[in-house]
Amino acid sequence: MSTANEPIRRSIEVEYWVVDDDGRLVEPDDLVDAAPGVEREFVEPLLEVKTTPHATTADLREELYDRVGRVVRRGEERGKRLVPLATPIHQEEIAEHAGERTRVQNLVVGDDFEYVRHCAGTHVHVEQLPERTIEQLNTFVALDPALALCNSAPYFRGQRLAAGARSKLYRRLAYADVPHQGWLWPYVEDRAEWRRRLERRYEDFVHAAADAGVDRRVVERCFDPESVVWTPVQLRSEFGTVEWRSPDAARPADVVRLADRLASITERVRDVEVSIEGDAGRVGDEEIVLPEFDVVLGYVDAAIEDGLDSTAVTSYLERMGFDVEAYEPTTHEMDDRGPVSRADARDLRLEHAARLADEVRREVALGDD
Repeated sequence: MSTANEPIRRSIEVEYWVVDDDGRLVEPDDLVDAAPGVEREFVEPLLEVKTTPHATTADLREELYDRVGRVVRRGEERGKRLVPLATPIHQEEIAEHAGERTRVQNLVVGDDFEYVRHCAGTHVHVEQLPERTIEQLNTFVALDPALALCNSAPYFRGQRLAAGARSKLYRRLAYADVPHQGWLWPYVEDRAEWRRRLERRYEDFVHAAADAGVDRRVVERCFDPESVVWTPVQLRSEFGTVEWRSPDAARPADVVRLADRLASITERVRDVEVSIEGDAGRVGDEEIVLPEFDVVLGYVDAAIEDGLDSTAVTSYLERMGFDVEAYEPTTHEMDDRGPVSRADARDLRLEHAARLADEVRREVALGDD
């Protein structure tokens, strides 16, 4: 945890679809051995690249680009590419890796767990402020509409779903029958309230698992109160961080920029008063004002449905300290299309895989100068 005047450390976990040279989803195989911090995800054509915590944007950026670059280069040798899109765009068979944890989730969530298999996202970890953790957590809740800055795909099964299709799949479809697991939670008063919420959600999950025929001992073996929920903003005692799980898989430049902004706002939280009032919200030099929670939810809904096409969202994010024009969410490039065919979806995957590879090559070349 950060102490007074120390730099705030932050880290990133970003998921990518893996495709072959024809744009078809494939398993990563030995791409996961290309660099440290590269892991398989619970579905076969997805991998995750993690960084270690860093106190500066330059170090975080260097490590993320280095690790992604190694995977991209290994992929070029194997006829595979990484796709920084939130969904595969069109329906294809997406198989899961066998595992007890996934089996339990399928039983509890039911058929709606299918929606989760089509989602690739980014998690940002920012280390906790020991004396201001709750203010930090509440601020991150208020910042959740910033997911619009990295919306990267509006399509699901070839049809437009929302500017932030992945967020809609998770929050409104996958967890519709267990809503408290996946929704954004309201502000909290203190750590005790946070622990009570986790414990309630854990018991809800245990009871739902029992109704689905899963023994409590199996649930306890696979989950704990912290790991059972998906709620987009979480206190993570395991890592000593506040974790924000809302952004889509996206370009490394935007992901690093987003992590940097959350760290800088956290530094502000350490030094100024944080209050909750009204419906405007702002991050200022002398105070941070968070809107009432219902107001935040309105901005979140607009961020999911319309993204940066919503003037209400862009105005809010600017008041909260984001340079909106610095981001390039790719979802808006696709929004003018009609339905997308399987062949078109494969072409889009290859296009965005090529963009990612070009971005990584440019960054590495600049770093070598």
